[in-house]
Amino acid sequence: MRNEQLWAPWRLEYIVGSKPDSVETPQPASLLPGADPQCFLCQSAVPADGDRNRVVDRGEHTVTLLNRYPYNNGHLLVAPRRHVARLDELGADAEVELSRKITRMVGVLERTLNPQGFNVGLNLGRAAGAGLPGHLHWHIVPRWVGDTNFMPTIAGVHTIPQSLEALWELLTSELKQQ
Repeated sequence: MRNEQLWAPWRLEYIVGSKPDSVETPQPASLLPGADPQCFLCQSAVPADGDRNRVVDRGEHTVTLLNRYPYNNGHLLVAPRRHVARLDELGADAEVELSRKITRMVGVLERTLNPQGFNVGLNLGRAAGAGLPGHLHWHIVPRWVGDTNFMPTIAGVHTIPQSLEALWELLTSELKQQ
């Protein structure tokens, strides 16, 4: 058996937890009311120079961005723009827009990446696996037959074949055509 090595330096920040997942931090005055200045979703909810490779779409009530530490190629996060931790804090307009945005982004990923399936879900609370329990967000993870979400030790190495910048360009181009 031959061991394959994959150089993935972008993963070190996630492993050592050296810095919270954040974009260029907007000035506090530009954050939405009630926002947490340390929350990367709150930072992404407002336009900033540093979000070119992260934010795919902003709606009236939602923000959609690339997951900085994707489980699979095309992994997106869809969140309310407001910093809320509970479903009953969303409001009807945000609920509707979140549902429609998730549906729209699944369609965009289908057209651009041709996945064979999806995992779509919300981890509600730390006990359920939420890494950011203070700000609701849904994961959209494209899936293909044979992907494993980890690097098996007795098979070939599985990698994410596309940079976040290339994925951002692909998705924003597709969204502009709609």
